[in-house]
Amino acid sequence: MSGTPIETSSLDRILTLEIARVTERAAVAAARLRGRGDEMAADQVAVDAMRQELNRLAIDGTVVIGEGERDEAPMLYIGEEVGTRAGAKLDIALDPLEGTTICAKNLPNSLAVIAFAEKGSLLYAPDVYMEKIAIGPGYPANTVSLDASASENIHAVAAAKGVSVNQVTACILDRPRHARMIEEVRATGAAIRLIGDGDVAGVIHTTDPDETGIDIYLGIGGAPEGVLAAAALRCIGGQMQGRLQLNTEEKVARAAKMGISDPNRVYTMEEMARGDVLFAATGVTDGNLLQGVRFTRNAITTHTIVMRSSSRTVREIKARHQDLTKFD
Repeated sequence: MSGTPIETSSLDRILTLEIARVTERAAVAAARLRGRGDEMAADQVAVDAMRQELNRLAIDGTVVIGEGERDEAPMLYIGEEVGTRAGAKLDIALDPLEGTTICAKNLPNSLAVIAFAEKGSLLYAPDVYMEKIAIGPGYPANTVSLDASASENIHAVAAAKGVSVNQVTACILDRPRHARMIEEVRATGAAIRLIGDGDVAGVIHTTDPDETGIDIYLGIGGAPEGVLAAAALRCIGGQMQGRLQLNTEEKVARAAKMGISDPNRVYTMEEMARGDVLFAATGVTDGNLLQGVRFTRNAITTHTIVMRSSSRTVREIKARHQDLTKFD
């Protein structure tokens, strides 16, 4: 890893490769346990691998979206400081294993995910649920809204796309809390792609409906995944809104300690991930977006996507790692 400090005014180009190494290492660690049925073990090895790689970087990073809110040694917790402390001050949002259940069952679309941004650029929020809506690029501003019903949003996407409603597909997490929304969407005539986990990938899939078949993401998932998804959309285009589910006094109090005074506020994509953003994801299992890690006798193959908001650059990195000691 390079020990050269990056410029404090922006994300340096060198981080494009360095950030890929962070997600690659976490993905490889988790992939060794895919299909084994142990979610906690897979998540833990991904956390450990990601922390180890982050601490090699010449950055002064603070985790603002992480694995938890308390200072627990096994976790990459909110507030944890990472890097050599010799470089730029950065906000970091991460999910070392997006889709722990997916990995444990060896199902599609499990990822290792991370985003870097300049200090103060990522939404600093408690680890709670978030209501989300997202669509890809190419639509008029404010096409969708969390203040509109699911039916209204489906019709708005169909109208903006110039197709009938029955040609629209919504991606929704398969959870009991979404039963009423699912009924409402189906009543419009639109199709639904139910996913068991992995809503970062679900949001990103809206950016290429011709390939993924998904036009809109709807529903309630984790706030950390919401910020990570917003960071990705900042890089490749699209629209997204999020509203924290601060539905108890305890959650409101936790949010207030982080500077959130309005528990009902709707955050735009730009408010969740401001300024210059660098996003990376490496496939753990095969999916629509990325191939999973491949193990052979003499090499490990990874598939990573790295995106930057300032340049709107999207890089795919297919790496063949022949020095297996790096992943021991």
